[in-house]
Amino acid sequence: MEISSDMISRERIEGAERIIRPHIRRTPVVEIVGSDFGLDGIPITLKLEQLQHSGSFKARGAFANLLMRELPKAGVVAASGGNHGAAVAYAARTLDVAARIFVPRISSPAKIQRIRDYGADLVVGGERYADALAASEAWATQSKALPIHAFDQDETLLGQGTLGRELQEQAPQLDTLLVAVGGGGLIAGIAAWYAGSISVIGVEPEASPTLAKALEAGHPVDAETGGIAADSLAPRRVGDRVFPIAKRYVNRVVLVPDDAIRKAQDTLWNTARVVAEPGGAAAFAALIAGRYRPRPGERVGVVVSGANTTAVDFAR
Repeated sequence: MEISSDMISRERIEGAERIIRPHIRRTPVVEIVGSDFGLDGIPITLKLEQLQHSGSFKARGAFANLLMRELPKAGVVAASGGNHGAAVAYAARTLDVAARIFVPRISSPAKIQRIRDYGADLVVGGERYADALAASEAWATQSKALPIHAFDQDETLLGQGTLGRELQEQAPQLDTLLVAVGGGGLIAGIAAWYAGSISVIGVEPEASPTLAKALEAGHPVDAETGGIAADSLAPRRVGDRVFPIAKRYVNRVVLVPDDAIRKAQDTLWNTARVVAEPGGAAAFAALIAGRYRPRPGERVGVVVSGANTTAVDFAR
């Protein structure tokens, strides 16, 4: 079946919102001025999604999957760099569903501990997300558990799209929204909601340019997977369901170096007392590094997408 950008519609996102709302937080926004961060005095709206259950936006897609799909007796299985696994583990515990989570060895200790704390059956192995995905697929075949994909699944995209719906209510004045990209589930869900009504800008690490490479090639392709945000923003390629939405509605993608991501983490903490993991700070890094330069008067939003880090990691 050919995958269309119309398959993740505003109407379907509205439906997902009604289903998952009892189980997710309405995360806050905070209005800041760019001059506080060494930028021009542009208004910036931070969407603090790191305050979501399980520490990232991933809880939205996890609950959408568990509530909108028929679950087998064997429960669910997921592969993750960490955040998706924590979200599925949290949702499974909340809904009393068995869950097995596969993560690679690069996953941060904070994310691994979260998964364990939520009571899921955790398997750590392989070097990258792709290794965990292959192991999870083998387990799904063996056990008949339902695979919950981190980004390339309709329900995942619909759940992440509820962030866009929520943000539009909270900050209807936005002209532009900066969103970090790994597999692309978050940016595709958000872009499908806005459907071209604002500019949606993808932000990727230079070390993991999955969407940039896909847009350049005209279809999803394997890209390099590295950098300090590799546990959340480094699958080998964007999803097949993600790509047509991104091609249609994402205005462009900018790449940021690791040192800009580190600086964005430090700046968010030192100036606004906002804690963000590397992947969660990547979108803000586009402003810090000047990779995205707003025009005068432009109203810019930034999704701070995750905070599953540790005090030791953060206090370098």
